[in-house]
Amino acid sequence: MTPRPAPPEAYAAALAALPGIGPARLLELVRRGPLAKEWAAVCAGGSGCEGGDGSDDPGDEPAAAFAVPRPAGNRSGAAQARAARRVDVAGRWRELRGAGIGVTYLGAADYPPRLRDDPSPPAVLFWRGDLGVLERDAVAVVGTRRATGYGRGVAHRIAHDLSGEGLCVVSGLALGIDGAAHEGALAARPGWTAGVAASGVDVPYPRRHAGLWDRVIDRGVVVSETGPGHPAQPWRFPARNRIIAGLVRAVVVVESHARGGSLHTVDAAAERGIDVLVVPGPVTSPASEGTNQLLRDGRAPVRHARDVLDELGRFPAWSGGSPPPAASGGAHRLDETTRAVLDAVDWTPTATAVVAERTGLGMGPLGVVLVRLESWGVLRGRDGWWERAGDAPRRARGEDERMV
Repeated sequence: MTPRPAPPEAYAAALAALPGIGPARLLELVRRGPLAKEWAAVCAGGSGCEGGDGSDDPGDEPAAAFAVPRPAGNRSGAAQARAARRVDVAGRWRELRGAGIGVTYLGAADYPPRLRDDPSPPAVLFWRGDLGVLERDAVAVVGTRRATGYGRGVAHRIAHDLSGEGLCVVSGLALGIDGAAHEGALAARPGWTAGVAASGVDVPYPRRHAGLWDRVIDRGVVVSETGPGHPAQPWRFPARNRIIAGLVRAVVVVESHARGGSLHTVDAAAERGIDVLVVPGPVTSPASEGTNQLLRDGRAPVRHARDVLDELGRFPAWSGGSPPPAASGGAHRLDETTRAVLDAVDWTPTATAVVAERTGLGMGPLGVVLVRLESWGVLRGRDGWWERAGDAPRRARGEDERMV
């Protein structure tokens, strides 16, 4: 049977899905190319390539979407060839495109430019959204999943301001700092952001970020070297982190525990000569233990997006740090009491009783002021604890000193 015509991307996807082909072997095949020829060679490893329309066993469909059927026994060349001959490459390609999934490979015209000379480039990348955003200058904003409110707020603000300056903000779509970074970028204009996933691009992880994935795809791109239909696995996260480092000009670490996964991104960046910048955190916070150690080891500190822009040699007419969206709704009157309450709340969780002791206010009047500040977006409260969520909006020129 004559094989159905398919573009090189279709063969790249088919090779990536074959059982027994690891990253190193896949990279070898892609570099050797042409991909249709390499696919034919894989098929010929058994009794010859039949053209792969899958009609020899139509009832045996793969469990994961678009995945090549995995042989039941060994993964020898013959078993791999039998699996390959059952694949309708062109048909699977149409399924991918119908699901809005694109494929690129090392050597393709649309392959991300910064990965072309990477020491460990992904041979094949699957993507959803606009792959072109990865041609822009990009900065990674990463950190722990177990982030504090301080860390999430800083990540949101830095990503927001970097995105507002036209950079693409790259992160890993995870809980905590990653999610805050994507949200911050999306809140800006133009709002370019890219998520690098450890799962397939059609398998949002974590599940609660499914909506965030959709918005990242709408304004940017989600990419992964994991084939569609496959869930995230622990070993895939360090591999994912090297791609994050490879895509960017600088990595900003907001919060990291002493042995946090974002330190894999730091190591990958160091291997590639990529600048690593670090946000200082409270010395008493476990979430900042890793980042503070990076500072102790000589990494450059980051206070706001301007520090990152300076590091990249970009000098916009920028005043440094816009307030988060929740705190940008106009001027608010801070009388002496309200200012005292705001000053009494730390950037890390502060108990209501501590705020009362610092201000000398009773619980009734104090509660009124705390709720007011929370409604303005400058405090965040939960279960009797409060922390700063942003600066009070700045004074306008000529405005009364009580107005901010």
